[in-house]
Amino acid sequence: MARTEEFLMGLDAGMLAYFREMAQEMVTRFGISRAEAVARINGAYAEREFAPYPDLICHELPEYWGYGLYFRPNAGRLPDDDPDTDLSVWEVRPAPARGSAAWTVAE
Repeated sequence: MARTEEFLMGLDAGMLAYFREMAQEMVTRFGISRAEAVARINGAYAEREFAPYPDLICHELPEYWGYGLYFRPNAGRLPDDDPDTDLSVWEVRPAPARGSAAWTVAE
């Protein structure tokens, strides 16, 4: 598996699609840029190795991991995709530092 131009980990085609969906979920749900979403993924997973699709991470939907990359857990849990969930009460994790290796996509 090869590293892609956007993600720092080696991914097969299925896992690449999975991580792209995770990034898109963060863009859509939280209103962040694609560059920031990719940086959050890279910051969390750059050092991990993934098996070909479906890796064990795929036991959860991409949006589940997106919530964990964007929000800090509150009382040991993360918000979910219930449309009635008030996301304004959740603490947002800081994005990786600008200029770090995690930022592979231009704004």
